[in-house]
Amino acid sequence: MIRHDYSRVEPKRRANLSHKKKQFAKAEFQEQNYEHRLNFYILPPTAEITLEEFEQWAINRLKVLSELEACTFRNKSPEETAEYMKSILDKYMPMRAGTSKSQYLQEERKKDHYSHFILRLAFAATEDLRRRFSRLETMLFQLRFKDDDFIERQSFVRSLNLEWDEVQEAEKRELKDRLLAAAGGSMKNSDEQEWFKVDWERVPVLVEQRRVFVKRGKAYVPQREQMSLVVAEFTKKLDEALELTSRALPRLDEDDRLAPILAHLSQSFTAPDAAYSSSDANIDGLSAINANSIDTLSQNFPLCMRVLHNTLRENSHLKHFGRLQYTLFLKGIGLSLEECILFWRKSFKLMTDDKFTKEYRYNIRHAYGDVGGDSNRRGRGYTPYSCQKLLTEPLPGPGQTHGCPYRTFTPDNLISTLQRVGVNERDVLKTVREDVGKQRYHVACNRVFEWSHKKEIKKVKDDGSWSATDLDTIVHPNTYFKRSWLLKHLGEGNTGIVPGGSGDRMEE
Repeated sequence: MIRHDYSRVEPKRRANLSHKKKQFAKAEFQEQNYEHRLNFYILPPTAEITLEEFEQWAINRLKVLSELEACTFRNKSPEETAEYMKSILDKYMPMRAGTSKSQYLQEERKKDHYSHFILRLAFAATEDLRRRFSRLETMLFQLRFKDDDFIERQSFVRSLNLEWDEVQEAEKRELKDRLLAAAGGSMKNSDEQEWFKVDWERVPVLVEQRRVFVKRGKAYVPQREQMSLVVAEFTKKLDEALELTSRALPRLDEDDRLAPILAHLSQSFTAPDAAYSSSDANIDGLSAINANSIDTLSQNFPLCMRVLHNTLRENSHLKHFGRLQYTLFLKGIGLSLEECILFWRKSFKLMTDDKFTKEYRYNIRHAYGDVGGDSNRRGRGYTPYSCQKLLTEPLPGPGQTHGCPYRTFTPDNLISTLQRVGVNERDVLKTVREDVGKQRYHVACNRVFEWSHKKEIKKVKDDGSWSATDLDTIVHPNTYFKRSWLLKHLGEGNTGIVPGGSGDRMEE
């Protein structure tokens, strides 16, 4: 699947393959033709792709799955989820219908095919990851199934050759009353549509909701419930495939360049990877940031940075990892090196100039890439920390205040801290506590953001000036600041649009 510049199999071994393994000797690595937009992902892809495509396609799909998961955490209805996901899918995984006659049709379906199998490989290692991946992939499939063109959808279903037994006319007449009762009385006659018989285990949701008639282990399903049948079959086959993949993982002989990518992808399920680039420091309507403006701007900081800022103001000092985290964040919002040095010098007001210069000034310059040479990212310094990094780093020790407060604070301390910064609605605090209890830290942070900006978010939604991608799940502290500042200063000369949203690749 990945393009190599050499063969991993020696010519002699390739020539002496057993006739019993003939099918492997004749494996053809070629492009596939995708007849349908929908896919059960039965056959693995075999054509060559670059390492960059391997990573980027997987990242884009992970962003889509993460947004789907966030919708469930926020209790969005199926209709709200479908509406919200439209622009997310259009941005990261567009999949046009065959009737569009788009020249990119095959390329879009190819990306979808490959990205599914890449993430399947990344998330097959543990039961928790497999369960989450299966649930979210099923949600994605269901969204697409509902949205698909009727003729294309029916063509896809027919291509599956699912083992459904059609209920014959005689049996329909015999069970007429019971079939009508199962249909909720919404049909005038059971003869108005086709019925199928399947093992009841294949449609547990329909059985649970009493939307089908069950007899002798068979569920009688009306044609209108076809989606439930197809979705259940999709989940069943995916779960089986994930189990097989997990067993095969220890025996895989993959290119060792893939290992760190796959590990990074699985880690990104904690919180999606960041999307910081230097362009994020350019905010329409925000004048040049200087050391004296940080106190005012801190009102738009995420909780992790407000905690650091408030601790700095209270103690006139921060320990090393807190200083580094905060310095990179300030760099990311557009504070220049000179102004950053001035900010820290004023903040460390209890120490002498000599001590500051000897013990702290160099580290600030190093974070900005002013010193350190090629070893320091070719002189450009370090990028601001993402939510993922904050959530996967070791927990802070005594006296340290870096990291994500939603993860590092006790629940009571967290609630008290939120109340001190103005979050006082009981239901919000209760839900945040529940999120934290389930380790959904970045979701809790987004929930606080949405509550704190609810009036502004409603305004940009109502007037259509912001799309769903402009309001997607925040996964970077600098994205939080930029979005917060733009929302709180609507109509003050800025466009109100958040360019370079949180799904782009981090600039190196």
